[in-house]
Amino acid sequence: MNIVAAVAAAWLEALGAAAGAGERILRTEIVVEGPVEQVWRAWATEEGVRTFFAPASRIEPRVDGAYEILFFPEAPPGRRGAEGARLLVLEPPTRIAFTWDAPPHLPRIRGQRTIVYVDLARMDERRTRLRFTHLGWGRGADWDQAYEYFDHAWSAVVLPRLRERFAHGPIDWARVPKLAPVARTLKAELTDGR
Repeated sequence: MNIVAAVAAAWLEALGAAAGAGERILRTEIVVEGPVEQVWRAWATEEGVRTFFAPASRIEPRVDGAYEILFFPEAPPGRRGAEGARLLVLEPPTRIAFTWDAPPHLPRIRGQRTIVYVDLARMDERRTRLRFTHLGWGRGADWDQAYEYFDHAWSAVVLPRLRERFAHGPIDWARVPKLAPVARTLKAELTDGR
């Protein structure tokens, strides 16, 4: 286990110990009409990311490699998307985890990182169950805004595009479709049951 994975594991263990305080997360499970290996490649490769997530990316497929998702590749540095994100877990074809940052309109916390987990399970040869978890939110008004922003971004933009990609083919970035959200909200809290 490298240092990044060890730190992430320790952080998650500490988070679990403190979960009684009600650590907020974004979480959902969806079914994707695609084989697990193809859904994995959609998340874990530059070619796959361009089919649903963003028009450009820089992915180094190794733990602690880059996982930069560039929604606006022509924008100035710092405004392109998830710049500086890193892979934390890479377990083909069932699990990927990466760091994530706040959007550029929240510069005070943009340099901070949260963690996104994507867990995949084969349902049958043509369907995959995807469990999505985004955690590590701080406290304060900027963090509240980031939490709201990503509740919408994951549920109404990214995850619907993933489903669309497997139902009808890759997203055409010149004519991005408006899609129905996968859920009204992904908001949840981790608690220890107390």
